[in-house]
Amino acid sequence: MNKLNQHVSRNKNLQETTKEIFKDYNCDHIYTHSFNVAKLAKELAEINNLDIEAAFTAGLLHDISGIIPNNKRISIAEDMNIPILVEERKFPLIIHQKISEVIANKIFNVNNKQVLSAIGCHTTLKVKSSKFDNILFVADKIEWDQAGSPPYLEKILESIDISIYHGSYAYINFLMNQKDQLKVVHPWLLEAYGDLTYKIGKDTNENNLKTLM
Repeated sequence: MNKLNQHVSRNKNLQETTKEIFKDYNCDHIYTHSFNVAKLAKELAEINNLDIEAAFTAGLLHDISGIIPNNKRISIAEDMNIPILVEERKFPLIIHQKISEVIANKIFNVNNKQVLSAIGCHTTLKVKSSKFDNILFVADKIEWDQAGSPPYLEKILESIDISIYHGSYAYINFLMNQKDQLKVVHPWLLEAYGDLTYKIGKDTNENNLKTLM
């Protein structure tokens, strides 16, 4: 973490700083992904009348813990006093969202609660997620970090035309339809799924009532 502190103390803008950090750790591909997520999050924030600069910051920092090797993430999380769930111990990749939140706060001095919240749940989402949480979540899924186009892309793009919450639901529903193939099913993901199912159903019913009035 000392390298991180050195980079941040140079007082360059956040985009340059994150680019340097990922390059220093041979993680240029994570910077490319993060920058793309940041740009899309900014666009989605503008559409949804939210803070575009905060969205850009969240995008740049959401995977900052990607510089930590997977086999060290649990020990790092323990050192940071991060609560670790059973599913995260089984599949340490998932805990990177929580580590990124702490790094954003403690090293990059990000104090914006909506930015920290979104970073901390960008992989799994969570119950009672805010619109800002969902913007980063959806941006991360659209600008995924693998080759080719994600298999759920078309459905998400159709769904965000309704609302950002519909976009999140489309992705999680895709996962739930093949949950037997997942390494673990994170409890936050399940809670978010139930929450979004209720919210979308409620919104649909309210809209139907409005058309009848």
